[in-house]
Amino acid sequence: MDEGNQSVVTEFILWGLTNSKNLQVLLFVMFLMLYLLIVSGNIVIMLLITTDRHLHSPMYFLLANLSFVDICLSSNTTPKMISDFLIEKKTISFAFCMSQVFFVHCIAAGEMVLLVVMAYDRYVAICKPLHYFTIMNLKRCTWLVFISWTTGFVHGMSHLVVIVELPFCGPKEIDSFFCDVPLLIKLACLDSHDLDILTNADCGVVAVTCFILLLISYTFILISVLQSSKSGASKALSTCSAHITVVLIFFGPCLFIYVWPLNITWLDKFFAVFYSVFTPFLNPAIYTLRNKEMKNAMKRFLSNYLSSKRNP
Repeated sequence: MDEGNQSVVTEFILWGLTNSKNLQVLLFVMFLMLYLLIVSGNIVIMLLITTDRHLHSPMYFLLANLSFVDICLSSNTTPKMISDFLIEKKTISFAFCMSQVFFVHCIAAGEMVLLVVMAYDRYVAICKPLHYFTIMNLKRCTWLVFISWTTGFVHGMSHLVVIVELPFCGPKEIDSFFCDVPLLIKLACLDSHDLDILTNADCGVVAVTCFILLLISYTFILISVLQSSKSGASKALSTCSAHITVVLIFFGPCLFIYVWPLNITWLDKFFAVFYSVFTPFLNPAIYTLRNKEMKNAMKRFLSNYLSSKRNP
């Protein structure tokens, strides 16, 4: 069989985050706890929004979708990373590697568009409050969420169709804890310069476009807030500050990994961990701790649960 054919490679070897066995045990415990908090925290948000009628509004419908996306984002790479801390030889099959590539970019692009939709929702709520429920009705919100997933699917497929056809014939070791486009391009048996530019441009179009739309939306929101009453401005700023914090946390690592890569291994790993673990972990914390309605919904849920236990 020709060595230039990618079918020669049936698996890749992941180097992970560290070679220290003691540190791997510590990281195993830490990331396992974080992953359980990510899943449970985001499930709680979805449960509260689904069951509490006070949260049946467009903003919380979109927030529930964001929580679902965050679970998917973390679950794509984190369980494999956690299990690999206990394994000497960290391998990943070619098929599993390609699935990680697809879902990393599908979910990330989908979340970027969803964050734009959430910014648009806040823009309508603050700048056009009288028409809010007419513009952001359930049908339109559903379509906007569908568009975000469609965008993610197209973006993920655009990377997958390129990567899956690359000729992998040389070294099959990946200096990371998951498969990603820039890392796999380095292993391909061809001149990767043009391909690097193409993939960075592909990511850049999605990331930069969404980031610009977000800046425009929040600029209009801030202008409107400054012109409104003090009490209304305070509430609007509180809500928007949570959204802006999430946007900065999510887009920061993405921009440095894909759009303006620094090509510093330890820094790339840090951004990858931050993007796949800490971002999904921080989102529910930000939205629940900074949101009065979510905290009240949690109190109502706990009160109803405890009362049902006392009076079965």
